[in-house]
Amino acid sequence: MKGIDSVRWAYYDRIMRGDDRQPPAMFSYVSAEDRIPAGHPLRPIRALVDEILRDMSHEFDGLYARVGRPSIPPERLLRAQLLQLFYSIRSERLLMEQLDYNILFRWFVGLDLDEPIWAPTVFTKNRDRLLNQDVARSFFQRVVDRAAAWMSDEHFTVDGTLIDAWASHKSFQPKDGPPDGDGRNFRGQTRKNDTHASKTDPDAKLYRKSDNTEARLAYLGHVLMENRHGLIVDMLATTADGTAERDAAMLMLQVRARAGHRATIGADKHYDTQDFVAVSRDLGYTPHISQNLKRRGGSALDARTTRHAGYAISQACRPRIERVFGWLKPIAGLRKVKLRGLPKVAGLFTLACAAYNVKRLARLRLVPAT
Repeated sequence: MKGIDSVRWAYYDRIMRGDDRQPPAMFSYVSAEDRIPAGHPLRPIRALVDEILRDMSHEFDGLYARVGRPSIPPERLLRAQLLQLFYSIRSERLLMEQLDYNILFRWFVGLDLDEPIWAPTVFTKNRDRLLNQDVARSFFQRVVDRAAAWMSDEHFTVDGTLIDAWASHKSFQPKDGPPDGDGRNFRGQTRKNDTHASKTDPDAKLYRKSDNTEARLAYLGHVLMENRHGLIVDMLATTADGTAERDAAMLMLQVRARAGHRATIGADKHYDTQDFVAVSRDLGYTPHISQNLKRRGGSALDARTTRHAGYAISQACRPRIERVFGWLKPIAGLRKVKLRGLPKVAGLFTLACAAYNVKRLARLRLVPAT
């Protein structure tokens, strides 16, 4: 009887605590759409992205030949690229690994649960061929068009940030003549962009952000932000030099300028020069720039501009642009870009700025624009 009782109690214990046996399931009757919570943050983002991709369908048609083997749909390539930016996935190989078992990622990209994943090299080659700078710019502009109701057309802020290139100091060798050994020991040497270039990434330039920082091989990313909700109105990636930030800012302001329409433009002390202030005013912008009183010759602004209350408001709104860079660099992975060449870096920077706007706009669309 003892043996029978022990078996009986063992059976009851198993029922009460649950059975941990894991028989393999042959079929699953729950779709990925049903598994994603209705309130998940990616749902409004997916709806917005799909809306934009439908408008770009005719552009994608021109990228493909009429005959041959079907390729990866560009819509899936772009959604996968956005996932990589949103979730800080550092490589395409890790992205493909996540797509293999992450149901949320499969749902966002548009893959069935049983659909095979692309090889990382196949994904990378198709991405570089299709998601070029023109496609990224078109996607960004369509996001901006949909965000127009939430954007200010009178008050803007401009700034630039340093983007480290995927190249080391060892690759910075003389353009003409023999290399300086293996490039490791360059102490005491005079190295300039006029005489030297990176063998790894020729478009990267040796640049120092300020007097107190070291020189690095880098690019520059420039952003024009509206002050109401901190959305990106325009952006530009350039090679790094001493005047690139002001030159890029003047170019973006010229694109946005409208005859007979006055606006304000805020910026930090780096933009406090006679040329930038004069060009801004000619384009119809009132420069609300931080005064650089320590500069030789003093500030380019005087009390006729700084005495107004609008100047103080613009200065209070100006630091918001650091939130943009605070997302683009650590989250979207632009602190040290893993691509080489200005066209590829510019394409990635454009898509990252579009992703930032998509993330912000998906939340703003839940509240009516005022």
